[in-house]
Formats: sequence, structure tokens, C-alpha cells
Amino acid sequence: MVIFLPMRILRLALAQFVVLYLGIGVLTTVAWAGDRSAAEARSRVEHHLHEVDLLSQHFADVLNEDCQRFARPDEWRTYLDGELDRVVLLMAHLEQAWVEAKHTPDKDVRREAKAPRTHVDRAQRLVTKLQTCAGDNGATFDTVAAWRRVERDAPRRQAEIALPQ
Repeated sequence: MVIFLPMRILRLALAQFVVLYLGIGVLTTVAWAGDRSAAEARSRVEHHLHEVDLLSQHFADVLNEDCQRFARPDEWRTYLDGELDRVVLLMAHLEQAWVEAKHTPDKDVRREAKAPRTHVDRAQRLVTKLQTCAGDNGATFDTVAAWRRVERDAPRRQAEIALPQ
């Protein structure tokens, strides 16, 4: 059984996640601002934005293809878990790029770090497509639970991908 939720509810859940997630990042990094040169911060930001671009391109490819079909439910679950892990990783890299940018007072570096947040929309569209694909594979998929998972796992993943100081 596929659970279809109105887009308004999905967008509200995503908006709440982004506001909460970004708000926590702002509060935890204010004290660090200004301790790196613009060049050093830019290099660190670019590393994370490169990863965001790779993940976003993967999402674009999935969105442009037909839903994959799986013979067994466990195969579908493995695929779904992999895609949700990529969404978690995207959110972690976006947030970590912003954390790195806040280490310099350079406004251009900060703008560069904020610009790719439009990729969140592609991740949202991917989750919506995964809901459709679940139905095509005879499985259920709760998009709200998926976003909760992203919200729960992104901070841990962010800590794992942070560059050494």
C-alpha cells in the first residue's frame, strides 16, 4: 500500500526540517566566524559543493529515468535505503559547506556556500518519485518518515564528512 500525502504537507515537513537543521547549524558555529582566510575557507567550501553537485546529478538521473523494478521486497528496500542515504549525504554536505564558510568573514565565500541550497528541491522531488516507485514495486513508502530519517541522520553524517581542522 502506498501512502500519498498532499504536497502541502510534504513541503511543510521539508520546510520545518530545513529551518530546524539550518538553525541548529547557525547556533553551533557562530563562535568560529573569521578564523580562516578566504582562500582556505573557499577551498573547504568547494570540496563540499563538489560533492553536492555529484549527488544532485545522481538525483537528476534518477528523476529522468523510469522507476527501477525489483523482484523481491528486500531488493527494493536496499535501493530505497541507498537513495535516502544519498539525500542525507546531500543535506550534510550543504550544511558543512555553510559551516566552513562561516570560518571566514568573506561575504563571497558565504554566498557561494548558500547558493546550492536549491539542490534541496531536487532531493524533495526524488523522495516524491520514490513514493511512486514504491507503489510500482508493490511496497509502501512514508515520505514523512523518510524526511524524519534525513533530519535524524544528517547531523551524524555531517560530523563524519567534516574536513579535519
